[in-house]
Amino acid sequence: MRALTIALLTLPLALAACDKAATPPVAEETMSALDAPPAIPVMGPERPILAFGDSLLAGYGLNDGESYPDRLEQALRARGINARVINAGVSGDTTEAGLERLDFTLSRQKEKPELVIISLGGNDMLRGLPPATTRNNLEAILQRLKQENIKVVLLGMLAAPNLGKDYAAKFNPIYAQLSEKYDAALVPFFLQPVIDKPDLMQPDHMHPTALGVDAIVTATVDDVADALPTGAEAEASEAASDVAVPPTASAGEERMAR
Repeated sequence: MRALTIALLTLPLALAACDKAATPPVAEETMSALDAPPAIPVMGPERPILAFGDSLLAGYGLNDGESYPDRLEQALRARGINARVINAGVSGDTTEAGLERLDFTLSRQKEKPELVIISLGGNDMLRGLPPATTRNNLEAILQRLKQENIKVVLLGMLAAPNLGKDYAAKFNPIYAQLSEKYDAALVPFFLQPVIDKPDLMQPDHMHPTALGVDAIVTATVDDVADALPTGAEAEASEAASDVAVPPTASAGEERMAR
């Protein structure tokens, strides 16, 4: 617990760097077991998955092909799943910003996603935004996806200890409570595999290196695979997609264009 506390204490300073226009550090190229050819032949129709969130999905400080969505797609395909993971991460996004661009992002997809992976809330916490606001925005996102009959994996975050026990008591339960309410798969703390492991974190102590991403993928790929809809669920979701998703206002389009 002491190690987790020390690691989380560094998060507010780290996020401040993300909001600046400085060029992010570029990680060195790495090799891992995910680079190996699939052990199981990829079979079946393509399974579109939307990774929707902040810099932890966008791949801040990483080379092309090293982001969580990229490596997750490789790991799923190594299990024989014909996955196509679309990276809709935007560095610096809060839950409010995510909610603002959700409809536009959905409308931009060539195919309706079978699954949406959500990583939002970390920036809310690091900026000290009210947990009630974070909860309301995440709930609105989950409600919208439920309306579209799209399954969800919710990637959880923990409050930094310097925000105090009262803040943590309101923020930390949000992900578990909402995942239960909306029947979403839950990863309780997305960064758990890299906490207190300097070789797996970038110098900002907030974002994982390429090796760190691989560690997170290894810890979460089964959660994602298990959350994919079954044949009957996929058919029901496809039927619900007959109603077009309207795009949001131009503000959402401008955020995605950046």
